[in-house]
Amino acid sequence: MSLNKDNYCIIMAGGIGSRFWPVSKTKKPKQFIDVLGTGESLLQTTYRRFERLCPKENIYIVTNKQYRDIVFEQLDGIDGECVLLEPIRRNTAPCVAYANFKIRRKNPDAKIVVAASDHLITDEDEFISTLEKAFAAVEKDDVLITLGIKPTFPNTGFGYIQYVDNGQSGMDEDVKKVKLFTEKPEYSMAVQFVKSGDFLWNAGIFVWSLRSIDRAMREFLPDVYEIFAKGEGVYNTDAEEAFIEEAYSACPSISIDYGVMEKASNVYVIPSGFGWNDIGTWAALYSVRKKDAEGNAVVGRNVLTYDTRDCLIDMPKDKLVVLQGLEDFIIVESDNILMICRKGEEQRIKEFVTDVEIEKGTEYL
Repeated sequence: MSLNKDNYCIIMAGGIGSRFWPVSKTKKPKQFIDVLGTGESLLQTTYRRFERLCPKENIYIVTNKQYRDIVFEQLDGIDGECVLLEPIRRNTAPCVAYANFKIRRKNPDAKIVVAASDHLITDEDEFISTLEKAFAAVEKDDVLITLGIKPTFPNTGFGYIQYVDNGQSGMDEDVKKVKLFTEKPEYSMAVQFVKSGDFLWNAGIFVWSLRSIDRAMREFLPDVYEIFAKGEGVYNTDAEEAFIEEAYSACPSISIDYGVMEKASNVYVIPSGFGWNDIGTWAALYSVRKKDAEGNAVVGRNVLTYDTRDCLIDMPKDKLVVLQGLEDFIIVESDNILMICRKGEEQRIKEFVTDVEIEKGTEYL
């Protein structure tokens, strides 16, 4: 099957995944690790998924320059022009702007999907079908589309999208007008959101035409847009690297969600159900991993458990580990670092990482 030459993808792969410490470290974050035990990293899985929708030469990876070698190692044969190296982290709006200008030089008619490199999608056929629907909508109308996930429980770790059932005239009935974006709610509010039936989890997956996002960034993020517009003649040339160093140092740190999606009036959502999980925390990973009869999700060949239940246990494959009397814990060892933490208190992992840096230096990060 030949793929549409106007279909493009931007995969964001620059995060450091600190909530997955000690397995995810600054030198090799979680997107480059096989956290699901499938035999490939999250980035490799994401890339393979988008190969079903976009020609290989239209799939761009945006990552921090320190991960350059890992990307080329994991995505063997990828064109160097498709790997965009950020000199410093500036959130997602600069990342999108940089990729847009690269793509515009090749194809001003591009339709683009923007997605993270480390999300789980269990129903890939449904995912591709949803994106094809989104591409059809952005080709026809000047709209910015986000994919919203039908919530299955009142999760307080996700952002939410409220929509109204009055899509633009002539638009597919599955494409809904966004009324409101809201950040991670308190539990009682999340319960109300799920009950109401018109709220969705925000998956952070966006689809738009290059022309539409270009217009939106000029209107709502003119400072970011102008910084990258100055490099109009240097993209895909030897001068690009030096220009990008300068551009990022001048750029504010701002997300595309806050900078554009929450401000524009032409934002639509497609309510979706393709088995999405952002695998943002150890508890989220526990929810998708296979469990034994006691509810333990175990990685490691030599783990013995006694009176232990509902734990996530992640051990080096040859390490002998004996656990007794634990319930609802995260027990993880990686590179001579052992972390034991209650599942319900995993938000403290960032605190642990900060304390380790203060007490022990960056060696363990």
